[in-house]
Amino acid sequence: MLPGRVVYDVGLMIDPAVGALLAGAFALLFATAALHKLLDAGRFAAAFHAYDLVPPELAWLARLVPVLELAIAAALLTAGSRNGGAAAGAALLLAYASAIGVNLGRGRRDLDCGCGGPGESRPIGVWRNLLLAVLLTALLLPPAPRPLTGADALTIGAGTAVAALLYMSLDALLGRAAPRAARLRERGNA
Repeated sequence: MLPGRVVYDVGLMIDPAVGALLAGAFALLFATAALHKLLDAGRFAAAFHAYDLVPPELAWLARLVPVLELAIAAALLTAGSRNGGAAAGAALLLAYASAIGVNLGRGRRDLDCGCGGPGESRPIGVWRNLLLAVLLTALLLPPAPRPLTGADALTIGAGTAVAALLYMSLDALLGRAAPRAARLRERGNA
């Protein structure tokens, strides 16, 4: 503390514009993931069951996943519930990573992750969910004490759009590259 001034340790805070950008991007991610599951509920239920982590009599839990994702998306968009939404979202992403890790440990690499849109199949992988969980936990940092400005609104809107496009591009690229890499590995082992 300096006389008459408060000094903040900004190393332990998140800029409010960055926080809003992350919250918007993750809300969009969770909302679209829920929408994909709701649009093709049968395929998602089959993917959920294929993980073989819950007994068949609990298969109805698959219907709760998109509801939870929608709740997380809504919580991220509300300042008062953002921390809870970030914690729940990170926990859900870690649960996804754990379920995938268990199945990879069982040698089951041919599962559909259940995260693609209707008619899309994505290979399973742990790292994407772990990385997303780490990024989401940044929202648990306290916001730096500065007001948002009009320039911040532009930054948040454009940044959220760029983040969404970048994620979709990488997801599509990896979704196409992983099956090709698997086929090349199979040819090499033959």
